Amino acid sequence: MHDRGWWSYIRYDEEQDKPKVSRSLILRVSGYARPYLRRILLMLATILIISTLTLVPPLLYRDLIDTALPQRDFARLNWLAIGMISIPLLNGLVGIIQRYLSAGIGEGIIYDLRRALFEHMHRMSLRFFTSTKTGELMSRLNNDVVGAQQAINSTTVNIVSNAISLVLTLIVMLSLEWRLTVLGLLILPLFILPAKHVGRTLRRVTREQMDQGARMNALMNETLNVSGALLVKIFNRAPDETARFSERAAGVRDIGIRQALIGRWFFLGLSLVGAIGTALVFWSGGLLVLRDEFTIGMIVAFSTYFSQLYGPIAALTNARVEFATSLVSFERVFEVLDLPVEIQDKPGAIRLERVAGHVRFENVSFSYRPNGRNEEQVSSLAEIIRWQHPGSAIDVAPAPRPAAAAGQSASNDGGSPIAHSADSAPRWALRNINFEMKPGQLAALVGPSGAGKTTVTYLLPRLYDPNEGRVLIDGYDLRDVVLSSASAQIGMVTQETYLFHDTIRNNLLYARPSASQAELEKACHDANIHEFIADLPEGYDTIVGERGYRLSGGEKQRVAIARVLLKDPRILILDEATSNLDSQSEALIQAALERVMKGRTSLVIAHRLSTILAADVILVLDNGRLAETGTHEQLLARGGVYARLYETQFRQRMVERQER
Repeated sequence: MHDRGWWSYIRYDEEQDKPKVSRSLILRVSGYARPYLRRILLMLATILIISTLTLVPPLLYRDLIDTALPQRDFARLNWLAIGMISIPLLNGLVGIIQRYLSAGIGEGIIYDLRRALFEHMHRMSLRFFTSTKTGELMSRLNNDVVGAQQAINSTTVNIVSNAISLVLTLIVMLSLEWRLTVLGLLILPLFILPAKHVGRTLRRVTREQMDQGARMNALMNETLNVSGALLVKIFNRAPDETARFSERAAGVRDIGIRQALIGRWFFLGLSLVGAIGTALVFWSGGLLVLRDEFTIGMIVAFSTYFSQLYGPIAALTNARVEFATSLVSFERVFEVLDLPVEIQDKPGAIRLERVAGHVRFENVSFSYRPNGRNEEQVSSLAEIIRWQHPGSAIDVAPAPRPAAAAGQSASNDGGSPIAHSADSAPRWALRNINFEMKPGQLAALVGPSGAGKTTVTYLLPRLYDPNEGRVLIDGYDLRDVVLSSASAQIGMVTQETYLFHDTIRNNLLYARPSASQAELEKACHDANIHEFIADLPEGYDTIVGERGYRLSGGEKQRVAIARVLLKDPRILILDEATSNLDSQSEALIQAALERVMKGRTSLVIAHRLSTILAADVILVLDNGRLAETGTHEQLLARGGVYARLYETQFRQRMVERQER
């Protein structure tokens, strides 16, 4: 892990962004191409063959005009005709082989990049995902990676092809007539200056186009999933969302039109310059023909060579800028790959086997602001332009975040950062938390909204690391333990149950892919959901829909409980969100939870009085501090925070349930 986190870099001035290809960037891109070195060499061979074959037709034209026709040589005419057919055919066949090789290289690299991006994103901490739009992530995985593929398939191939073609064409032209060659090259300055200017402009437009596309994708992802669509319909905001989408789509449209026009005007200028060069060759060559120093066939051959020469010259004049432009996609991919991983295994980390379930929080303090300091936090892909840290191949810098107004909260109880004040004092979500859970004990977390209950449950499975203090399992600091081995010992049922758009079976097997049908059914029996599943037309193969929306809230929760049972964790974390369910569903879930918690160390955000009464210890949180601990009777007798909560919340809930 780098000494400096991904939130501590400074703003990069985009106005000073100039196209440059650094050695480190080239080496890094080459690293992804290295596994395909054999194919690359074969592709270079095909480029050389195609470039050589392209030089043959003008020589055939010259021989036809200067020799075959004047001498009325029918045999020569036949061979020239066969050659004019064979050369393009052979060229096309070699071109197919080249395309096959370049496609294999490009698709291989896009696979490697996508896998690396996907793997790296899943190593990022929860802090990253709470602050990054899903659409932006999708844009990096799709649009940017495809752009990187095009840099390999198109740009690099074109540069190499143009370089080889230019060298071979100049050799042939100089060997035929050096005076006309030099004359044609006099117009090169007309290519160089416009090409450089347009290349820089296109690079800026390309990056802007990618940014605009990412914003549009983010909006689509937010509003076209089930939760977003439901919210839009509930508040009747479809016209407003359509207007927002139209604005962003218009930005994509306008930048696309701008890019197309810049290219078209540029190529119009190139065509004009090429026409000037060709006319110059015809005029000069015509004078030489009239003086009997030149042949008509030579003029035709030279005019053809010049048309083949100006294209590569124009491309190579801007090759450096063009190549830098094509690497914008690689830069954007590397921006993500270079984000330091906040939560990861330290060298020599201990692997936990089967644990007893002894949990202890020692002087734990936590702030959603990194390190509890007033540092600039880059928590969104939209905020990074380029990144740089020791060993990075590219310049990196986050955009500045506007300072929040003083007095804003640093977090909500859902565990995600909201805002930070401009002062230097940390905004603690938790402060000096100390408690212990012995193996098999049930600890109930209670407290007003925003007290820090969810934050406590996020620290135990190490979704975040505490800024101060330690979280221990069986005496091991979680930061000294292999993350996957700790995760294997912990099961978590969150307040918002998430199911994949897949079958009930596959959603259950997500906890343990090797589970048998009998084990699935036993877990579902214990979660009081088997009978419901068995009555479905497709049974365990029923599709639950996006985020499980085809199931009711109680059904989704019971599936989630069955999934945790299938994992069979030693430590259970539970947000007991049953207040919005009917009495029957609540009873089924409560019975299932009692089975889940039996014999396990359980940390429960308690909403039911029965859970609180059954708890071995009640942890009362208030404003991020552990205000009280004890049993129900002990805490009531103190007349403190818990007693007030009992009177204002739990007693009322008990009365409401009795009235149902």
